[in-house]
Amino acid sequence: MDTPQTQEETRPFTARRWLRGGHVQTLASFLIQRRFHVPAPEERLIEVEPGVKVICHCHWQVDRTQALTIIVVHGLEGSSESQYMLGITEKALAAGMNAIRYNQRNCGGTDALAPVLYHSGLSNDVAAVAREVIARDGVSRLALVGFSMGGNIVLKLAGEWGAQAPPQFLAVAACCPAIDLATSADTLHEPANRIYESYFLWALRRRMLQKARLFPGRFDVNRLRGIRSLREFDDKVTAYYCGFTGVDDYYDRASAAHVVERIAVPALVLHAANDPFIRITAETRRKISSNPNITFVETADGGHCAFLGQPGRSPDGVGNAGDLRYADLRYDDGYWAEHEIVNFLRRF
Repeated sequence: MDTPQTQEETRPFTARRWLRGGHVQTLASFLIQRRFHVPAPEERLIEVEPGVKVICHCHWQVDRTQALTIIVVHGLEGSSESQYMLGITEKALAAGMNAIRYNQRNCGGTDALAPVLYHSGLSNDVAAVAREVIARDGVSRLALVGFSMGGNIVLKLAGEWGAQAPPQFLAVAACCPAIDLATSADTLHEPANRIYESYFLWALRRRMLQKARLFPGRFDVNRLRGIRSLREFDDKVTAYYCGFTGVDDYYDRASAAHVVERIAVPALVLHAANDPFIRITAETRRKISSNPNITFVETADGGHCAFLGQPGRSPDGVGNAGDLRYADLRYDDGYWAEHEIVNFLRRF
């Protein structure tokens, strides 16, 4: 097992009572329904390439130009309505930030917008949204946040930008990023992880069938036959329709692992050693550790994008049990990763 690593910049993570273990944490975060206090957003369609638009749900402070703006990117088959998306938005707004909940292509009910699919390498889409809010809204400070697949995308963009990033770009944070796509896809196919892979394949098949109905003649549903793993889906569908020569070419070109050493702004990467299916290779770990801009935090527990800790103060209280770093964030609801990311971003 990987040796857990921690940094002084984050609080230690302790799993909630009765919710210990990678699978338990992961499934509990999916099954436990949360309540949020998030104001109605401004819904904005943004063109990310000619003829292709995505929907962003924007939450602005009174003076949007001066507040830090975070663009939050969800994971595979998630959307702007995913619970972690709403959770981190709630905490960011309470900390005085603007928050943009970004829907990847086809996600958030946008299948009918264009005859395209989405994949893990679409960092240019996020770059287009960043350029839009900088130009249109006068955003002066910008950060990127991503979960799982979205974590790979924002780290990939930060690495691609490198030292040539827009001057407004100040930081990036990723929770359980799938930065080594091939290794993680193969781990997902292990028997212990079939529940997750089966869910993803069900959702991806459903989306493919929907796209075929919306755009007759553009998508061949026969390509779905015989698919029993995410790797096979990515080979027969994702790579085929998204301009890659095959699944190996897709995983190689779309993985942020190739560019993490070029990230030139402060970065926070959160990862649990018992994440059921996200794996970070030894080579990628060396690249991360060689970049002084990256703070890598690996906890012993936490599962995949879960990190369900013990709740702190009640909704009527303030802060986190005397920790002044959290004094103006509603209260500690126990969702450790969301709190740590927002706390990290408060510096910018």
